[in-house]
Amino acid sequence: MELSMDLGRQQTRGGGIEGFDDDGRARRTGTMWTASAHIITAVIGSGVLSLAWAIAQLGWIAGPIVMILFAFVIFYTSSLLADCYRTGDPVTGKRNYTYSDAVHAYLGGAKVKICGFIQYLNLFGVAIGYTIASSISMMAIKRSNCFHEKGHKNPCHISSNPYMIIFGIVEIIFSQIPDFDQISWLSMVAAVMSFTYSSIGLALGIVQVVQNGGFKGSLTGISIGAVSQTQKIWHTLQAFGDIAFAYSYSIILIEIQNTVKAPPPSEAKVMKKATLVSVAVTTFFYMLCGCFGYAAFGHDAPGNLLTGFGFYNPFWLLDIANAAIVIHLVGAYQVFCQPLFAFIEKWAAGTWPESKFIGKEIRIRLSHRKSYNLNLFRLVWRSAFVVVTTVISMLLPFFNDVVGLLGALGFWPLTVYFPVEMYIVQKKVPKWSRTWICLQMLSLACLVISIAAAVGSIAGVISDLKVYKPFKSGA
Repeated sequence: MELSMDLGRQQTRGGGIEGFDDDGRARRTGTMWTASAHIITAVIGSGVLSLAWAIAQLGWIAGPIVMILFAFVIFYTSSLLADCYRTGDPVTGKRNYTYSDAVHAYLGGAKVKICGFIQYLNLFGVAIGYTIASSISMMAIKRSNCFHEKGHKNPCHISSNPYMIIFGIVEIIFSQIPDFDQISWLSMVAAVMSFTYSSIGLALGIVQVVQNGGFKGSLTGISIGAVSQTQKIWHTLQAFGDIAFAYSYSIILIEIQNTVKAPPPSEAKVMKKATLVSVAVTTFFYMLCGCFGYAAFGHDAPGNLLTGFGFYNPFWLLDIANAAIVIHLVGAYQVFCQPLFAFIEKWAAGTWPESKFIGKEIRIRLSHRKSYNLNLFRLVWRSAFVVVTTVISMLLPFFNDVVGLLGALGFWPLTVYFPVEMYIVQKKVPKWSRTWICLQMLSLACLVISIAAAVGSIAGVISDLKVYKPFKSGA
C-alpha cells in the first residue's frame, strides 16, 4: 500500500509515468525558445522584404503605426488562444492537440468543420505559395549572376519550373520527419536564415540611404497624381492586408504549444512568453527592413527588396540572401504542413484502424544508437502531397494571388474571430459588457480589413488570368 501511494505521488508530481506526459504521450521537450523559433520561422517569411512597398503606400506616419497596431492585435489574440490549449484547469485540464480540437472543446457544432476547412485550406495554399516563393529566390540567384556577367540591360530570362521541382524533391525528404516535435532543429536553422536575409536587406537599405544622402519618401506615401485616386485607395488597402498577413501564425499556434513540456509553468504561460518574444523580434525586423527599404527607394520601392532587383550589387551578397530565403522556406514549409500531415494521418488511422499499410512502422537502423521508423502510408501520402503542391505551383505560377485570397479569408476567422469567441466562452464574459463590446469591435475591424484584402487578391487573380499560360512561368 505504501509503495503504491509513493508511486502515485511520483506520477502526480511528474505529470504522468516517467517518460510520458499526463495524456500518455511521450514526454514533450519544447521550451519557450523552441516555441519562439517555430513562431519566428512561421512569421518572418520572405514577405518581410515586401514591407518597404507597403510602407510606400502608407507613408512615414501611417506605415509604422499600422505595423505596431497589427503587432499588438496578433499578440493579444494569440495570448487569448494560448489559454485555450487546455480545457478547464490551465495546468491539469484536458489538452487540445490542434486548433480544431480547441474550437470543438469551446464552441462545438458547425464551427468546428468551418474552422478545420479554412485552416487546412490555408495550410495547403501556404505550401503552394512557399514553393513559388522559393523558386523566385532561386531564379534571382541565377539572374543576379547573369546580370553580373552580361550587364543589367540583358533580360536574362529563366524558367522557374526546374527550381520548383528541386524544392519539391527537398520537401519530400524533409516531410518524412514524423511530427512537429522533431523539427525544432529545422526551425532553429530557418529562424537563423530569416535573420540573415532580413539583415542583408536592412544593410543594403542603409547603404542606399547613405548613397542617396538622406531619406526618401513622404509623410503620406505615394501621392495622388503619381497614381490615380482609385489606385491610391486600392494600394492602401492592399498594404493593410500585406502587413496584417505578415504577422499571421495563429493557425499553427496550438500545434506549436503542443510541443511545450508539461507544467510547471503552464504551457499557456510559456506560450505567451514565446509569443511576446517572437512578436517583439518580428516587429523590430519588420520596422527596420520596411522603413529603411522605403527610405532607400521612396515611392519606387520594389515589391521585394532582394528579388525585385532594387539592388544589383554586391551580387554575391544578394546570392547569400536569396539562398537564406530558400533555406528558410524549406523549414517554414514543414512548420506549416506538419499540422495538415498529422490531421490526415490521424483521420486515416481512425477510419482504417486494422490497416497494416497505415499503422505498421518499419524500423530502419541508422547507427548503433539511432533508428528511423518508416511508415508506408506516411511516405506515400506526404510525398503525394508535395508532388501535388509542386505541380499546382508550376501550373498556376500566379497562385500567390490565390494564396493572398486564402490568407485574407483565413486571417479574420482564425486569427481573431475564433480566439475571441473561445475566450468569451472560457471566461464567461457577459454579453454587452464593456469587455464583450471591445472584443466584438476588434473582431469587426479585422473583418473589414480581411474583406478589403480579399477583394484586392481577386482583382490580382483576374488580372493574371488575362495573360495566363500554363507551365510558362519564369522571369
